[in-house]
Order: sequence, then C-alpha cells, then structure tokens
Amino acid sequence: MKIEGKNAVAEAINAGTTIDRLIVQKGLSDPSSQKIIDSAKSRAIKIFFRDKQHLDRESVTGRHQGFVAEVTDYKYTPLENVLQSTQNQKDALILILDGIEDPHNLGSIIRVAECSGVSGVVIPKHRAVSVNETVIKVSSGAASHVAVSKVTNVNDSIKLLKDNGFWIYAADLGGQSLYQAKLSGKIALVVGGEGNGVKQLTRKLCDDVLTIPMFGQLNSLNASVACGIVVYEILRQR
Repeated sequence: MKIEGKNAVAEAINAGTTIDRLIVQKGLSDPSSQKIIDSAKSRAIKIFFRDKQHLDRESVTGRHQGFVAEVTDYKYTPLENVLQSTQNQKDALILILDGIEDPHNLGSIIRVAECSGVSGVVIPKHRAVSVNETVIKVSSGAASHVAVSKVTNVNDSIKLLKDNGFWIYAADLGGQSLYQAKLSGKIALVVGGEGNGVKQLTRKLCDDVLTIPMFGQLNSLNASVACGIVVYEILRQR
C-alpha cells in the first residue's frame, strides 16, 4: 500500500509505521520537505530521489506533493483492544460506520476522530470501503493515529459495546434533536452509509436516534459532515 502527500507521509513516519521505501521528488528544498527527509533518514528509512514524472506514475491518488511511501498493509486494531483502552474512561467515544463506501468520507471521518480524541472507529469487512491509499491521503495522516477496527458484523459489535457500558446512538433522521439530547457517559455513535443511512436492524439495536435540525430544501448531509457535527456537540456538552 502507498501513502502519499506531505502530511500523510510525515505522520506515518512520526507514528513509527513500517515504511519499506520512500520516494521523494528531486529538487525539493522547502523546510517542510527537508524536515520529512531528515526524519526519514533518522529512522533509517530507504529514500529514493526521483523526478516528478516517476512519482506521477507511482501515485495512486495523483496528489503526491513530491512524497510517496510504500508501507505494509494498514494494520487494524481488534475491537477488544479498543474496549480495553476505554475501561477507565468515563466519557469514551467510539464511531461505528454502517456501510461508508466513499473513501473520501472515511478519510474525513478518521480525521474528525483524531482531532476530537475518539477512542476508535469501527468499520465492517463487507460492503464498505477499507483503509486504502485515498483514505490515508484524505485523512492527512490521521489514519496513523486512530485505532480502526474492521469487524465481520456491525450489529454484533453494537451488542458487545452495550455489554461494556456504552450507550448507542444512531445519527439519522426521525430522532430527537441533537441539541436536546443529554450526551454524557460512554457513547458509540453509528453513522450510516451515503445512500441509505443507518440500516433498519442496526437502528433498532440503538438506544436512541440523534437528528441534526435542517432548514433547507435538502434532507440530508454528507456523512462526514454529519459525523463531525454530532461528535463536536458531544464534546461541547462535555
């Protein structure tokens, strides 16, 4: 798998990600580029300096900014490990993504999760996007710092979270206003896919539904935008 772009590569290096080789565009002399190169050298990462055309061919996203790192496949964190890390947290927050298919949405949500101190992000193995090159690029390196769990069954994961003291909210239409809910304690927030939202069976397993008030002609928000709004209202209340 490849990580591209200055921020994503820099964060991967800082996080100790195993990088098999780093390809850097020749002639980069700006301070931010040099800082990345120096950091890679200090960690004994193999660096290959190539012309821009070479990096264009290597790039998956087309936005490499002069840096392409080849890494081992993304390492997911078992949900049990995430739960263990929240044992002593009174206000732990976990995101459950119910069928996000757009890698840009997943990358943006992981970035929100990192910025807001979310304990972990849960994604399903099937019928959903995995953490790939585009996700890592869009997350601006946040994917190197957020625990992402890939699970076989989202509903089973919800039951496990309930058994561990989490209150489960679905971010969806038809629920109580986000701004009237009392959002305290351990919370797991379910965010639905781009097309159909939270699946009906999954919604039934949730303890409550949070709805963002809207006043325009459209009745839905982008999944990552909606996730960010709800997460930061939870933080505001805390």
